[in-house]
Amino acid sequence: MRFMTVTSLGECPYDSPLTHYVSDEVLVPAGIEWTRGQVPLDLQLFEKAGPRAKLYFDPKQVRAGIVTCGGLCPGLNNVIRSLVYGLHHQYGVKEVLGFRDGYRGLDPQRGEEPIPLTLDLVDDIHEEGGTILGTSRGPVDTKTAVDNLIRLEIDALFTVGGDGTQRGAKSLYEEAMRREYPLAVVGVPKTIDNDVHFVARTFGFSTAVEAAREVIANAHTEAHSVHNGVSVVKLMGRHAGFIAATATVASQDVNFCLIPESPFVLNGDGGFLAALQRRLVARRHAVIVVAEGAGQDLIPGETGAVDASGNAKLEDIGKFLCDEITKCFKAQELEVVVRYFDPSYQIRSRPANSDDAVLCDRFARGAVHAAMAGKTGMIVGLLHGELVHVPIGLPVQSRKEVKMDGDLWHGVLACTGQPAQFA
Repeated sequence: MRFMTVTSLGECPYDSPLTHYVSDEVLVPAGIEWTRGQVPLDLQLFEKAGPRAKLYFDPKQVRAGIVTCGGLCPGLNNVIRSLVYGLHHQYGVKEVLGFRDGYRGLDPQRGEEPIPLTLDLVDDIHEEGGTILGTSRGPVDTKTAVDNLIRLEIDALFTVGGDGTQRGAKSLYEEAMRREYPLAVVGVPKTIDNDVHFVARTFGFSTAVEAAREVIANAHTEAHSVHNGVSVVKLMGRHAGFIAATATVASQDVNFCLIPESPFVLNGDGGFLAALQRRLVARRHAVIVVAEGAGQDLIPGETGAVDASGNAKLEDIGKFLCDEITKCFKAQELEVVVRYFDPSYQIRSRPANSDDAVLCDRFARGAVHAAMAGKTGMIVGLLHGELVHVPIGLPVQSRKEVKMDGDLWHGVLACTGQPAQFA
């Protein structure tokens, strides 16, 4: 068994003002399924998150900072609000600064000065989408950022973002440790795609699925209302198809679901276009859901360009499919009406639904408890319904993907009737 302990800034001399505690000795396993009589030797065990009896920081002296990075996601404002409220109401922390426009805000030469996050300022921000702090993609010079954090006397920095953000947070944590500056760096994992290891569900995912289901219902109406109607719905999912697959099962109106984990071919008897033609002959309409990262190998003329975060710029698989479907059926002199839906920006800018609002609050409070206890170089994870402390280097090594032999993908195959592979 492997105990995945996180770094502590040192001895904790201060008593917690709270009345309920979790011990560092309480552990949560990464996996809960194994063959009878064969306990896995490489089982990973994580510290359970929650308030500790002793604190590293004197709450009355703490100045905290919050930064939100990367693309928008439902729930960012919820996390900001819950971080501020948790610090203030549970620990009595009076000063919380919000860094503007992502990691750019950590560099005083590139960004604006941080803003004080008061209770009044964050009071109703959870009712809005987006982030009150603004966001951006791209890194910051680590030494410059740590210089600025030291100048501002920041004791705890909460980094809200995806894998690129947490890689940056890891660098900040390592630089602060090198300088022996006691900075608690605690990440709140954010990705609408739900592809973070050791996080069963990321905030924003539930809202995205709910919104995607609404779009699919409209797409179904469009396709069903004309002869040989085809609706193509492109959803988020650069590397993992969790939103596309989950929305497909939730909808029950999808006929084909295409995700990055399941490569497909277009042509030939076993290809996607042949399966679509058989569907139209039988039912005269079809709804296709495709994750944005699916089928990138089929699109000619890839540039290899990357965005500010180093992510490959994807081609528009939705438009490509629409063009290929139109071209294929025109060549066969078959009438087809193709509609294209790309709701990505409308989905990611929505306020969080109830499920995500609760999850945001849990993540934020878990992060606050960890930072006050002097935990650093970690993110808050979620395993089997329990919040855990995850060393920040683990989740950024690889991404979680839809398992082709898992229940979610089998649900997709059952409700769509599509073949397991297009080949």
